[in-house]
Amino acid sequence: MHHIVVIGAGQAGSSCVAKLRKGGFDGKITLIGAEAQPPYQRPPLSKAYLMGEMALERLYLRPERFYAEQGVDLRLNTRVDAIDTAHKQISVAGGMLAYDDLVLTTGSVPHRLPAAIGGALEGVHVVRDLADVDAMAPRFSKGARVLIVGGGYIGLEAASVAAKLGLDVTLVEMAPRILQRVAAPETSAFFRALHAAHGVNIREGVGLERLTGEGAVSGAVLTDGSTLDLDFVIVGVGIAPDTKLAEAAGIAIDNGIAVDNFGRTNAPHVWAAGDCTSFPYRGRRIRLESVPNAIDQAEVVAENLMGADKEYVATPWFWSDQYDVKLQIAGLNAGYDRVVTRRGDGDAVSFWYYAGKTLLAVDAANDPRGYMVGKRLIESGKSPTPEAIVDPETDLKALLKA
Repeated sequence: MHHIVVIGAGQAGSSCVAKLRKGGFDGKITLIGAEAQPPYQRPPLSKAYLMGEMALERLYLRPERFYAEQGVDLRLNTRVDAIDTAHKQISVAGGMLAYDDLVLTTGSVPHRLPAAIGGALEGVHVVRDLADVDAMAPRFSKGARVLIVGGGYIGLEAASVAAKLGLDVTLVEMAPRILQRVAAPETSAFFRALHAAHGVNIREGVGLERLTGEGAVSGAVLTDGSTLDLDFVIVGVGIAPDTKLAEAAGIAIDNGIAVDNFGRTNAPHVWAAGDCTSFPYRGRRIRLESVPNAIDQAEVVAENLMGADKEYVATPWFWSDQYDVKLQIAGLNAGYDRVVTRRGDGDAVSFWYYAGKTLLAVDAANDPRGYMVGKRLIESGKSPTPEAIVDPETDLKALLKA
């Protein structure tokens, strides 16, 4: 019986095995996860779950019984030690497990602060998995002093939850502005003002020199020489693809596990999907850290395991929830040289990225119409003029028919 082993029980892994069964694959499936819980959603961890608004069971992508009902051997709390691509087997739980096809959905790991600057002190947290959030949740008491290191979306989302719960929040970003790596100055300015209105002290162009404390963190020294008294720290300085197993097995790595348009690695019968991968996209190789990519790419891999010979065509989109603002992002803004702003109804606003005359991406804040139209325009290769976008008389939906 054909045996497919999936390493990584997150969004991509769960999506892959579900698609296999839905597509009629009747062979053996083993899904291996390092955590004790069945596959669960990660985005709500730092928002609704941390706020106490979502129960653990609601995080689960599918009821735990789903896997048994679908004939999936779900092995939780299990780590894979090595992959032997020559003999098509993996080392796991002290033994060897053979596969006919192997899918790597190992996800990503958060960057942590070096121990030399206090990163190993008690009270220093990252936001990546359920254990991380469970460990920090008791610290979210009104008036507690928290330092958030990193002004990307993870750091800003953590800041919004902390501020809503009444904590004293300071966020430091070493770059000249928050969101510098991922967004235009216009988007940065929007979120800077939003957080300032909720009492968050954002300090841009300021980094962390070191954390202080005896055993547990109690303060910080910043690069501008200032000091802070603290109760805890949240580190949100990005993630890296989890390529350790693949690299040790001799599988090609290029800013992630390198796969082709079909999800295949350079090792026979080894595939990969999700945050851990990089793949071809419009003449270059990219890695997407998003739930939609994890689902879509994993499902294409599942189809190809069943013989579809289907190329994965990414349609990048992302989102972030902060306070009462939902930011929806369509496209990739790399290479933009102009940004135009469109004001919508109420507090809706969107920022449209252009490279010359070509529309690349849209950041839409509380503007679902701008997001929806922008996404469809980008996917269809249409680029309305910037002048048409900023004109309040322009019917956005009409641009789709132009």
